[in-house]
Amino acid sequence: MTDTNYVLETRGLNIFYGNFLAVTDVYLKIPRHKITAIIGPSGCGKSTLLRSFNRMNELYQGVQTHGEVLFDGQNLYEKSVDPVEVRYRIGMVFQRANPFPKSIYENVAWAARIHGYKGNMDELVESSLRQAVLWDEVKDKLKQSGLSLSGGQQQRLCIARAIAVKPEVILMDEPASALDPIATLKIEELMQELKQNYTIVIVTHNMQQAARVSDFTAMMMLTGETRSGTVIEYDETNKIFTRPSDKRTEDYVTGRFG
Repeated sequence: MTDTNYVLETRGLNIFYGNFLAVTDVYLKIPRHKITAIIGPSGCGKSTLLRSFNRMNELYQGVQTHGEVLFDGQNLYEKSVDPVEVRYRIGMVFQRANPFPKSIYENVAWAARIHGYKGNMDELVESSLRQAVLWDEVKDKLKQSGLSLSGGQQQRLCIARAIAVKPEVILMDEPASALDPIATLKIEELMQELKQNYTIVIVTHNMQQAARVSDFTAMMMLTGETRSGTVIEYDETNKIFTRPSDKRTEDYVTGRFG
Protein backbone atom coordinates (compact mmCIF):
# COMPACT_ATOMS: atom_id res chain seq x y z
CA MET A 1 0.00 0.00 0.00
CA THR A 2 1.37 3.42 -0.98
CA ASP A 3 2.08 5.95 1.77
CA THR A 4 0.53 9.13 0.38
CA ASN A 5 2.74 11.29 2.63
CA TYR A 6 5.64 10.52 0.29
CA VAL A 7 5.73 11.37 -3.40
CA LEU A 8 9.10 9.72 -4.23
CA GLU A 9 10.81 6.70 -2.75
CA THR A 10 14.01 4.91 -3.72
CA ARG A 11 14.59 1.25 -2.87
CA GLY A 12 18.00 -0.32 -3.27
CA LEU A 13 18.99 2.30 -5.84
CA ASN A 14 22.34 1.71 -7.58
CA ILE A 15 23.58 3.83 -10.49
CA PHE A 16 26.50 2.87 -12.74
CA TYR A 17 28.53 4.92 -15.18
CA GLY A 18 29.74 2.08 -17.38
CA ASN A 19 31.36 -0.34 -14.91
CA PHE A 20 31.80 2.32 -12.22
CA LEU A 21 29.30 2.20 -9.35
CA ALA A 22 28.61 5.90 -8.73
CA VAL A 23 25.68 5.69 -6.30
CA THR A 24 25.00 2.67 -4.14
CA ASP A 25 22.18 1.25 -2.05
CA VAL A 26 20.06 4.37 -1.55
CA TYR A 27 16.82 4.05 0.39
CA LEU A 28 15.05 7.39 0.63
CA LYS A 29 11.52 8.74 1.05
CA ILE A 30 10.75 12.25 -0.18
CA PRO A 31 7.79 13.84 1.66
CA ARG A 32 5.06 15.59 -0.29
CA HIS A 33 4.91 19.42 -0.31
CA LYS A 34 8.23 19.74 1.51
CA ILE A 35 11.70 20.86 0.47
CA THR A 36 14.32 18.13 0.70
CA ALA A 37 17.99 19.11 0.38
CA ILE A 38 20.72 16.71 -0.76
CA ILE A 39 24.11 17.75 0.60
CA GLY A 40 27.61 16.27 0.70
CA PRO A 41 31.12 16.78 -0.65
CA SER A 42 31.84 17.20 -4.36
CA GLY A 43 31.80 13.99 -6.36
CA CYS A 44 29.63 11.97 -3.98
CA GLY A 45 26.78 11.52 -6.46
CA LYS A 46 24.28 14.21 -5.41
CA SER A 47 23.36 15.31 -8.93
CA THR A 48 23.38 11.72 -10.18
CA LEU A 49 20.89 10.79 -7.45
CA LEU A 50 18.74 13.84 -8.24
CA ARG A 51 18.63 13.01 -11.95
CA SER A 52 17.52 9.45 -11.17
CA PHE A 53 14.23 10.86 -9.86
CA ASN A 54 13.07 11.78 -13.37
CA ARG A 55 15.24 9.49 -15.49
CA MET A 56 17.47 12.32 -16.72
CA ASN A 57 20.51 10.08 -16.30
CA GLU A 58 19.35 8.14 -19.34
CA LEU A 59 20.39 11.12 -21.47
CA TYR A 60 24.02 10.33 -20.55
CA GLN A 61 25.69 7.49 -22.44
CA GLY A 62 26.50 4.35 -20.48
CA VAL A 63 24.46 5.13 -17.36
CA GLN A 64 22.57 2.18 -15.88
CA THR A 65 20.08 2.36 -13.01
CA HIS A 66 19.21 -0.62 -10.83
CA GLY A 67 16.67 -0.76 -8.03
CA GLU A 68 13.42 1.16 -7.79
CA VAL A 69 12.36 4.81 -7.86
CA LEU A 70 8.69 4.96 -6.91
CA PHE A 71 6.65 8.00 -7.91
CA ASP A 72 3.21 7.99 -6.33
CA GLY A 73 3.75 4.26 -5.83
CA GLN A 74 4.77 3.38 -9.41
CA ASN A 75 8.30 2.31 -10.29
CA LEU A 76 9.53 4.85 -12.85
CA TYR A 77 11.96 2.34 -14.30
CA GLU A 78 9.39 -0.17 -15.46
CA LYS A 79 9.54 -0.72 -19.21
CA SER A 80 5.97 0.49 -19.67
CA VAL A 81 6.78 3.96 -18.26
CA ASP A 82 7.43 6.77 -20.77
CA PRO A 83 10.49 8.78 -19.60
CA VAL A 84 9.24 11.89 -21.43
CA GLU A 85 6.00 11.78 -19.47
CA VAL A 86 8.03 11.33 -16.28
CA ARG A 87 9.97 14.52 -17.00
CA TYR A 88 6.77 16.52 -17.43
CA ARG A 89 5.48 15.38 -14.05
CA ILE A 90 8.86 15.73 -12.35
CA GLY A 91 10.42 18.95 -13.64
CA MET A 92 14.06 20.00 -13.52
CA VAL A 93 15.81 23.32 -12.94
CA PHE A 94 19.52 23.25 -13.68
CA GLN A 95 22.57 24.89 -12.10
CA ARG A 96 22.86 27.50 -14.81
CA ALA A 97 19.76 29.13 -16.20
CA ASN A 98 19.06 27.77 -19.68
CA PRO A 99 16.22 29.76 -21.22
CA PHE A 100 15.38 28.97 -24.83
CA PRO A 101 16.45 31.55 -27.45
CA LYS A 102 12.81 32.58 -27.70
CA SER A 103 10.63 35.31 -26.24
CA ILE A 104 9.83 35.35 -22.54
CA TYR A 105 6.26 34.37 -23.45
CA GLU A 106 7.36 31.46 -25.65
CA ASN A 107 9.80 30.19 -23.02
CA VAL A 108 6.84 29.52 -20.75
CA ALA A 109 4.32 28.50 -23.41
CA TRP A 110 6.50 26.18 -25.48
CA ALA A 111 6.56 23.05 -23.30
CA ALA A 112 2.88 23.35 -22.42
CA ARG A 113 2.01 23.67 -26.12
CA ILE A 114 4.15 20.68 -27.07
CA HIS A 115 2.45 18.72 -24.30
CA GLY A 116 -0.93 19.44 -25.85
CA TYR A 117 -2.25 22.19 -23.58
CA LYS A 118 -5.62 23.40 -24.95
CA GLY A 119 -6.53 26.05 -22.40
CA ASN A 120 -6.00 29.80 -22.39
CA MET A 121 -2.27 30.17 -23.04
CA ASP A 122 -2.13 33.82 -21.97
CA GLU A 123 -3.58 32.87 -18.59
CA LEU A 124 -1.18 29.95 -18.21
CA VAL A 125 1.85 32.11 -19.02
CA GLU A 126 0.77 34.81 -16.59
CA SER A 127 -0.04 32.30 -13.84
CA SER A 128 3.31 30.52 -14.26
CA LEU A 129 5.25 33.79 -14.24
CA ARG A 130 3.32 34.96 -11.17
CA GLN A 131 4.11 31.72 -9.35
CA ALA A 132 7.77 32.27 -10.22
CA VAL A 133 7.50 35.84 -8.83
CA LEU A 134 8.56 37.23 -12.20
CA TRP A 135 5.35 38.60 -13.73
CA ASP A 136 5.66 42.17 -12.43
CA GLU A 137 9.20 42.41 -13.81
CA VAL A 138 8.44 41.13 -17.31
CA LYS A 139 4.73 41.74 -18.01
CA ASP A 140 5.53 44.68 -20.30
CA LYS A 141 8.23 42.89 -22.28
CA LEU A 142 6.88 39.40 -22.92
CA LYS A 143 7.99 39.59 -26.58
CA GLN A 144 11.62 40.24 -25.63
CA SER A 145 14.11 37.38 -25.60
CA GLY A 146 14.41 35.38 -22.42
CA LEU A 147 18.15 35.77 -22.88
CA SER A 148 17.81 39.52 -22.28
CA LEU A 149 16.98 38.97 -18.59
CA SER A 150 19.44 39.01 -15.71
CA GLY A 151 20.82 35.72 -14.39
CA GLY A 152 18.40 35.61 -11.49
CA GLN A 153 15.45 36.48 -13.72
CA GLN A 154 16.50 33.82 -16.21
CA GLN A 155 16.53 31.21 -13.45
CA ARG A 156 13.04 32.25 -12.34
CA LEU A 157 11.95 32.09 -16.00
CA CYS A 158 13.21 28.50 -16.10
CA ILE A 159 11.20 27.78 -12.96
CA ALA A 160 8.12 29.32 -14.60
CA ARG A 161 8.75 27.12 -17.63
CA ALA A 162 8.89 24.04 -15.39
CA ILE A 163 5.69 25.07 -13.57
CA ALA A 164 3.76 25.63 -16.81
CA VAL A 165 3.39 21.89 -17.50
CA LYS A 166 1.97 21.43 -13.99
CA PRO A 167 4.45 18.96 -12.48
CA GLU A 168 4.08 17.41 -9.04
CA VAL A 169 7.78 17.63 -8.24
CA ILE A 170 10.47 20.18 -9.09
CA LEU A 171 14.09 19.05 -8.96
CA MET A 172 16.68 21.81 -8.53
CA ASP A 173 20.39 21.20 -9.11
CA GLU A 174 22.35 24.03 -7.45
CA PRO A 175 19.79 26.56 -8.73
CA ALA A 176 21.44 29.58 -7.10
CA SER A 177 25.14 28.73 -7.33
CA ALA A 178 25.73 31.13 -10.24
CA LEU A 179 23.69 33.96 -8.72
CA ASP A 180 24.54 36.92 -6.52
CA PRO A 181 23.24 37.04 -2.90
CA ILE A 182 20.17 39.15 -3.73
CA ALA A 183 19.10 36.90 -6.61
CA THR A 184 19.83 33.85 -4.44
CA LEU A 185 17.52 35.17 -1.73
CA LYS A 186 14.73 35.62 -4.28
CA ILE A 187 15.12 32.00 -5.41
CA GLU A 188 15.02 30.81 -1.78
CA GLU A 189 11.91 32.86 -1.04
CA LEU A 190 10.33 31.50 -4.21
CA MET A 191 11.01 27.93 -3.11
CA GLN A 192 9.13 28.55 0.13
CA GLU A 193 6.15 29.78 -1.86
CA LEU A 194 6.27 26.89 -4.34
CA LYS A 195 6.25 24.13 -1.74
CA GLN A 196 2.62 24.95 -1.02
CA ASN A 197 1.80 23.34 -4.38
CA TYR A 198 4.87 21.30 -5.31
CA THR A 199 7.40 18.95 -3.79
CA ILE A 200 10.93 20.30 -4.17
CA VAL A 201 14.23 18.42 -4.07
CA ILE A 202 17.35 20.57 -4.17
CA VAL A 203 21.04 19.72 -4.47
CA THR A 204 23.21 22.38 -2.85
CA HIS A 205 26.80 22.86 -1.72
CA ASN A 206 25.70 25.81 0.40
CA MET A 207 25.16 24.62 3.97
CA GLN A 208 23.50 27.89 5.00
CA GLN A 209 21.10 27.57 2.11
CA ALA A 210 20.22 23.98 2.98
CA ALA A 211 19.61 24.99 6.60
CA ARG A 212 17.49 27.99 5.57
CA VAL A 213 15.22 26.51 2.94
CA SER A 214 14.80 22.78 3.48
CA ASP A 215 12.53 20.76 5.72
CA PHE A 216 14.49 17.52 5.34
CA THR A 217 18.13 16.88 4.46
CA ALA A 218 19.90 13.84 3.02
CA MET A 219 23.64 13.66 3.67
CA MET A 220 25.70 11.84 1.04
CA MET A 221 29.27 10.55 1.32
CA LEU A 222 31.70 8.38 -0.60
CA THR A 223 31.95 5.06 1.22
CA GLY A 224 33.50 1.62 0.92
CA GLU A 225 36.37 0.34 -1.18
CA THR A 226 34.61 1.34 -4.39
CA ARG A 227 34.25 4.95 -3.16
CA SER A 228 30.61 5.02 -4.22
CA GLY A 229 28.22 7.71 -3.08
CA THR A 230 25.42 6.83 -0.70
CA VAL A 231 23.07 8.50 1.76
CA ILE A 232 24.57 8.10 5.23
CA GLU A 233 21.91 10.08 7.10
CA TYR A 234 18.46 11.47 6.35
CA ASP A 235 16.30 13.40 8.78
CA GLU A 236 14.58 16.68 9.49
CA THR A 237 16.94 19.52 8.57
CA ASN A 238 17.02 20.97 12.07
CA LYS A 239 18.24 17.66 13.47
CA ILE A 240 20.83 17.17 10.72
CA PHE A 241 22.35 20.57 11.47
CA THR A 242 22.09 20.53 15.27
CA ARG A 243 22.04 16.89 16.41
CA PRO A 244 23.27 14.65 13.57
CA SER A 245 23.48 10.94 14.28
CA ASP A 246 26.61 10.35 12.18
CA LYS A 247 29.94 11.94 13.10
CA ARG A 248 30.73 12.38 9.40
CA THR A 249 27.62 14.52 8.98
CA GLU A 250 28.62 16.65 11.96
CA ASP A 251 32.11 17.13 10.55
CA TYR A 252 30.73 18.16 7.17
CA VAL A 253 28.01 20.59 8.26
CA THR A 254 30.39 22.28 10.73
CA GLY A 255 33.03 22.74 8.04
CA ARG A 256 35.67 20.34 9.36
CA PHE A 257 35.94 18.77 5.94
CA GLY A 258 34.38 18.89 2.50
